[in-house]
Amino acid sequence: MTRELQFGRKGAAPGTARRMVVFLHGYGADGADLLGLADPLAPHLPDTVFLAPDAPERVPGAPFGRQWFPIPWLDGSSEAESRAGLQRSVADLNAFLEARLSGEGLGPEALALVGFSQGAMMALHVAPRRAEPIAGVVAISGRLLAPELLAAEAVSKPPVLLIHGDADPVVPFADMGLAGDALLGAGFTTYGHVMEGTGHGIAPDGLSVALAFLRDVLPGGD
Repeated sequence: MTRELQFGRKGAAPGTARRMVVFLHGYGADGADLLGLADPLAPHLPDTVFLAPDAPERVPGAPFGRQWFPIPWLDGSSEAESRAGLQRSVADLNAFLEARLSGEGLGPEALALVGFSQGAMMALHVAPRRAEPIAGVVAISGRLLAPELLAAEAVSKPPVLLIHGDADPVVPFADMGLAGDALLGAGFTTYGHVMEGTGHGIAPDGLSVALAFLRDVLPGGD
């Protein structure tokens, strides 16, 4: 049984959207952390609904922060617990996406995932393993989990935009190149943008590049 994800919403009114952008937040945050990105994006992506779910698990010892899966070197969990948490959250997220698409009367071709940090890891893991391709993935300051499995496990290949700060102290900048190599090797159309001098965050130039990508891949976005 999957867990129901709570979420915030901005943009198009229910039943009127032609496109959907789902923000996936990072470790220790919640959906509200990224939902504000809808404000600068919405004027350029009319008729788009923006959703930002909360990850299903609380971060141990944190009263408000949430996680998609445990991180052993931060919380002392085991690798097995981390893998199990990931798989459970993958099922939760896929159920959320199906429910929201159905509720808006949209198909997967109208969906884009925008993930930050651990949310980017979720986006890069989930999208290639969905039966039908979504419009695209924007992965910011994240990494590709188990890149050695991607080519064998990918069943759909949406375009991917990787964005990373070259001064990131949390998720090493080198992970961007590792993800890009694996994605290209598996046949994904892959783009990259380096936020120069940026740490673990989203700089204005990164958001501008993400907007251009979304306008290009989402239906009716140009």
